[in-house]
Amino acid sequence: MPALITPDLVALDADLGADKSTVVRRLAALVAGDGRATSADGLADDALAREAQAATGLPGGIAIPHCRSESVTEASLAFARLSPKVDFGAPDGPADLVFLIAAPAHGDADHLTLLTALARALVRPEFVASLRAAGSDAEVVALVQEVVAPEPAAAPVGSPAGAPAPTPAPAAQPQAAGRRSLVVVSACPTGIAHTYMAADKLTAAAQAAGIDLHVETQGSSGSTPLAPEVIRNADAVIFAVDVGVKDRDRFAGKALVQSGTKRAINEPDVMIREALAAADDPNARRVPGDGAAGEAAAASSAGGPSTGAEIRRWLLTGVSYMIPFVAAGGLLIALGFLFGGYQIVTPNPDVEGQSYALSWLQNNSFLNLPSAPGVEGLNDGFWGYLGAICTVLGQAAFGFLVPALAGYIAYAIADRPGIVPGFVIGAVSVTLDAGFLGGLVGGIIAGFAALWIGRWKLPAGVRGLQPVVIIPLLATLISSGIMAVFLARPLAAAVEGLGNWLNGLSGSSAILLGIILGLMMCFDLGGPVNKAAYLFATAGLASQTSGSLIIMATVMAAGMVPPLAMALSTAIRPKLYTPAERDQGKAAWLLGLSFISEGAIPFAAADPLRVIPSMMLGGATTGAIVAASGVELRAPHGGIFVFFAMSNVLVFVVALVVGTIVGALAVTIAKSIGRRKTEEVPEDAVDLQHAHVPAHTPPVRA
Repeated sequence: MPALITPDLVALDADLGADKSTVVRRLAALVAGDGRATSADGLADDALAREAQAATGLPGGIAIPHCRSESVTEASLAFARLSPKVDFGAPDGPADLVFLIAAPAHGDADHLTLLTALARALVRPEFVASLRAAGSDAEVVALVQEVVAPEPAAAPVGSPAGAPAPTPAPAAQPQAAGRRSLVVVSACPTGIAHTYMAADKLTAAAQAAGIDLHVETQGSSGSTPLAPEVIRNADAVIFAVDVGVKDRDRFAGKALVQSGTKRAINEPDVMIREALAAADDPNARRVPGDGAAGEAAAASSAGGPSTGAEIRRWLLTGVSYMIPFVAAGGLLIALGFLFGGYQIVTPNPDVEGQSYALSWLQNNSFLNLPSAPGVEGLNDGFWGYLGAICTVLGQAAFGFLVPALAGYIAYAIADRPGIVPGFVIGAVSVTLDAGFLGGLVGGIIAGFAALWIGRWKLPAGVRGLQPVVIIPLLATLISSGIMAVFLARPLAAAVEGLGNWLNGLSGSSAILLGIILGLMMCFDLGGPVNKAAYLFATAGLASQTSGSLIIMATVMAAGMVPPLAMALSTAIRPKLYTPAERDQGKAAWLLGLSFISEGAIPFAAADPLRVIPSMMLGGATTGAIVAASGVELRAPHGGIFVFFAMSNVLVFVVALVVGTIVGALAVTIAKSIGRRKTEEVPEDAVDLQHAHVPAHTPPVRA
């Protein structure tokens, strides 16, 4: 196997330029000049693109710009000892030792193993000192070859000639009595340098602290998974990753500390201490065990999350925390209608400003049951009081939908400091009728406000007040102020305008209205368009005209389609979905039957271009059938639990079944065309909160 480095690839005490771009281009020229790359510019561009993802400067005056590139024909190392030094983004200043690690786009495992060996050697002070003391190009080559290609006798039987002995598989070792145990997963986009340097730095820090530490490196040299008993016995887990963690469900329930690989290299002692503290904190962040919403930061082809993937992760985090409120509130309200009758939410003429449910809950009890004889659609007595309890509890749970959405979007952006301003701006959105859309936009504003204020460098005397006083106060004031002053009125006006437009379509255009309402109910699945259609329907119930009751039936039927269609699709073609999505499909049956459109949100958020149009097709089909058939509904919510308040129940069911089948077939066909394998679909959008590789780059730079 050709040597990775030759004297022609070494420049000692050289002035290669005043900035890292120039240095990288000069080193790339050495590689191309030695016949190891077809284009110096192509190699340099790929290395600088990787550099733009995350700076490659390391503590101690070292820099390791590196990449995979189609321009590279042979894995190579170019080395420069710079005079003067050049800044590569290290926290302690510029670098004088620079290695350009150039790997072919599809490098073989042997070369990648050798490149990995060099990266690991760079964390050893004695090796770095020898590079600084080297007196000739040949001496540098000998030092590097000694690291990456030890004597053949040291290699195990069957290893490639010149390859270093592989790292032993992580095995379950007996834990010393009284010693703490941690497990680590490290991974970076290229899987060549930072993956192994982070692992070695954390290992050294753990040894110095007397901690048992077991590492799984998910890099180019392959990955040997940690033994299950090692994970089970660990007090906490550290994810030092710039990309997604493979098979993260193995660590479910473990206290978690997560950051990019650069922090693990720069601050290994701090991360070890944070992991030990998290292990002792019952409220510490933990690895989720259900893979609930698909991996937040969908890895780009370069291995790191793109801007779009980050936005998707924020939204999915908010949605995943919101869904339990939807399920609990929706089902409780449905039970309220079942027990108390569809009039349970209408105003009680005997108590001004209160519904039957609220007034009965406040003024009656199981020993003083309510009485309302002769009111059609209302049950009094025991069942009425039970219905009042369920209705009020459900309405209270529903009141948290938008605040929870906004609060946990902000949490995904800014971690815990974002929760308070996020919840407040969500509540402000509800109060000012900005609704669901206000929660989406407001959560992002609140998250960035908290993140910005959290990065302020305050004097030591007031720094302790930052997380408990300064961030909640200022982030809430800024974000909610923006919502109240600038955004709430336009958003509320948009919702009102949609309602007025729908009113203009009623009457003889019943079928067209059914199609439009069906499309609106399935367009954003509980968002402002969906809510505009629903509010249009419920507002008309007060008149109790035939037209208003048909509209209510149309809206409810169409809103039930998306969860049912997704549930059916996951049942008929489970291989199109991840295990987590298949579990969500099972839950979607009940959510759909209960008229909780939000049950389809996880599917739509993960694959909007295929899911949303398919759901709109199914909803429009159901809406048209219900509107054309004149089905009437007197209850504003409840799904199958309010069939007693519906006319032509059989037609309603037929329309629902037809729309569900149409939607399920449409989404199944759409997902079957150009689909990704389920094992390539990211696992958990909620949890990858601290990956620090923002840019998307072409595959050759991965």
